[in-house]
Amino acid sequence: MRAFKTLLAAGLLAALSGVPAYAEITVATAGPMTGQYASFGQQMKAGAEMAVADINAKGGVLGEMLKLEVGDDACDPKQAVAVANEMVGKGVVYMAGHFCSGSSIPASKVYEEEGIIQVSPASTNPKLTDEGGPNVFRVCGRDDQQGEVAGKFLAGVYRSMNIAIVHDKTAYGKGLADATMASMNKYGKKETLYEAYTAGEKDYTALVSKLKQNNIQVLYVGGYHSEAGLMVRQMRDQGMNTVLVSGDALVTDEYWQITGDAGEGTLMTFSPDPRKNPIAAPLVKAFRDKGIEPEGYVLYTYAAIQVFAQAAEAAGSTDMDKILKVMNSTKFATVLGELGFDSKGDVSLPGYVFYIWKDGNYDYL
Repeated sequence: MRAFKTLLAAGLLAALSGVPAYAEITVATAGPMTGQYASFGQQMKAGAEMAVADINAKGGVLGEMLKLEVGDDACDPKQAVAVANEMVGKGVVYMAGHFCSGSSIPASKVYEEEGIIQVSPASTNPKLTDEGGPNVFRVCGRDDQQGEVAGKFLAGVYRSMNIAIVHDKTAYGKGLADATMASMNKYGKKETLYEAYTAGEKDYTALVSKLKQNNIQVLYVGGYHSEAGLMVRQMRDQGMNTVLVSGDALVTDEYWQITGDAGEGTLMTFSPDPRKNPIAAPLVKAFRDKGIEPEGYVLYTYAAIQVFAQAAEAAGSTDMDKILKVMNSTKFATVLGELGFDSKGDVSLPGYVFYIWKDGNYDYL
């Protein structure tokens, strides 16, 4: 059953009960709204809410107002599938989510079956679009692109140093670590250690001791800010000056809240900061006027909603097949800049660059 059948049933029920059915188009975002990665879920929620409000203020989509549903998957694959099915029941026609690749990939199967377009603002594992259906897209980059940049950098800048690569065993973390290691090896640098760790732990003393024993001077972390922040603190506690390098899951102020001054000098890869794009200046100001810093994936989620609004208008419909024809052949004007999608559903935007954490903020290296 496709999602629009739910809308039809709701309309019939309203008619039978004598309650007027108001025209609305239901869209959604989903991510870790609670749990240790909740800062990213809140970024997505803020971006989606502002996008829906701005679009509705201009008349909505196809003459109807957008209604936003927010799902909490806690970055758990099983919960993500449950959220996806919940969104089907709520008549969602478009999903700007999920955040973690380990959530987006299994949830995408539900959306494909139910005729719902999924555009992830943040899931970077290549499998999402390589193996996903025609309804799956993303407005962020891929781990193989990110890993290529990181690996080349590590091999060039730290060629004479001992490098360890660790990952949290998730689709995102392991995928990024492996892509980075493959790139680094390609450019002639071999890792000294390759280890896995368990996400969610508070004590990484055993791992840090192993790094110290092997005189690790550079630690690449394939994982999230909460664990990376604890690792860098615990390395400093053991007197290590090891440079921590990671990926886009460190683009949250919460990283510095965990590390304090121990996070000084941390390096990470992320797409060019959309906050610095002149076309985004009015929107960035609007967020800040509301007390929201549009860091990380706030503007990426906003852009994902923009894509739907423009595609539905161009298609003259919210039907998946009609919108897909537009998405596969059209450029969209978004807060990230003009973007389009390739045959897999990957976005045509500039690639990854390096950032450094300094004085509690991250900026270009």
